[in-house]
Amino acid sequence: MTTILVTGATGQVGRRFVPRLLQWVAPDETVRVLVRGEESARHFTELGAEAVLGDLRDADARKRALEGADAVVNVAAAFRGVPDEEAWAVNRDAAIALGREAAAAGVRRFVQASTNLVYGAGRGRPAAASDPLQPETSWGVYPRSKAEAEAGLAEVPGLAPVVVRLAFVYGEGDPHLTQSARFIVGWPAHRRLPMVHHADVAQALFRALRTPGIEGRIYNAVDDAPVTAWDLHRLNGIPFPAENADAVDPDPWNGMADNLPLRDELGWRPLHPSVWSARDAGAL
Repeated sequence: MTTILVTGATGQVGRRFVPRLLQWVAPDETVRVLVRGEESARHFTELGAEAVLGDLRDADARKRALEGADAVVNVAAAFRGVPDEEAWAVNRDAAIALGREAAAAGVRRFVQASTNLVYGAGRGRPAAASDPLQPETSWGVYPRSKAEAEAGLAEVPGLAPVVVRLAFVYGEGDPHLTQSARFIVGWPAHRRLPMVHHADVAQALFRALRTPGIEGRIYNAVDDAPVTAWDLHRLNGIPFPAENADAVDPDPWNGMADNLPLRDELGWRPLHPSVWSARDAGAL
């Protein structure tokens, strides 16, 4: 029997990934989640998962969650609206500790969810997994904490994590799309935001979990058509600010990332290649 531990199951990504994972695993496989609240534990056990109560930052909780686990998918993240120290503690410190303990426990596959914000700007082309990282500073400590988590996990002997760097995640009622209106206020109409739908995040993580022979590889999960600031305003029903009419995007490649390795090596194909196909499918 295989046991797959998923962290961050109550977050925007995790709460949509776990139900899909439960559908995709074999009958003799167990999906285990590490959650902090009893209500969340009941929710996931009712779906068919095994729940362990505890905080990812707690060593004892990690030990209990890892007992007998064969694989780990770490989607836990602290991002918007949390103190910097919490972001560092969850995104970097707890992730690296989990990786070390997973390797010691004999976990065979460790999938780490990261972000395309680790790349930074200034390349004049879509970023590739092999590029040196220069995390964005305008998004707070989140990109740096994720970049340092990747670096720390890569150094864990015997772990060889598979990293999936996610673009701006949206869909299925996730408030991210609505919240995007807050940070695009000063953007020119043509500035683009690379995105990826939750359905496509889930299949990327699952393929990273299942595909043999990809230990230590890094993949970008991003759809085929980044959305402009103009269209983000339209999607949110907000008039485009007239004062932005003459604004210029200093780096049109900022945030763009190459998804070809995810396609070629893992067979990933986005169910929603753009936000418009997701809109037409009623999947926003």
